[in-house]
Amino acid sequence: MWEERVAEAWQRIDEFEPEEFRALIESLASELPAGSAEADFERACAFDSTGVPERAVPLYRAALATGLTGERRRRATIQLASSLRNLGSPQESVALLEQERDRTSDHLDDAVRCVLALALTDLGREREAVSLLLIAIAPHLPRYQRSMANYGRLLVEP
Repeated sequence: MWEERVAEAWQRIDEFEPEEFRALIESLASELPAGSAEADFERACAFDSTGVPERAVPLYRAALATGLTGERRRRATIQLASSLRNLGSPQESVALLEQERDRTSDHLDDAVRCVLALALTDLGREREAVSLLLIAIAPHLPRYQRSMANYGRLLVEP
């Protein structure tokens, strides 16, 4: 099954040189129909994960425009925002992530918050960034969950 082969490739990413890994993902992606949102997403991820975010951005945009759905859609948004931030566009990153944060909620919420915090920091909005991170990690703490979440909120409340 295609999905299993893609998952296996990602599990083995560290066994490959960047060019080899991108070629492997390209080979898998080329098995899908031309214009496939899933293929563009996997290609984007491969470029992003091997240090070529400028090649990933247009592929993420194409995948999203073509109708990428499900978890891949959310991952594409997070990863696109991260790449944009790394390429010097933190404002666009913040806009994408704030929209995503308000759009839905799932197991990727903390990833949205973390990348948003990084982008906010790039814009000089450190208090908001720390607030987001405190709120994100609070549920994972063995104690003080309520206190940390409250402290996070108080950092940005007037």
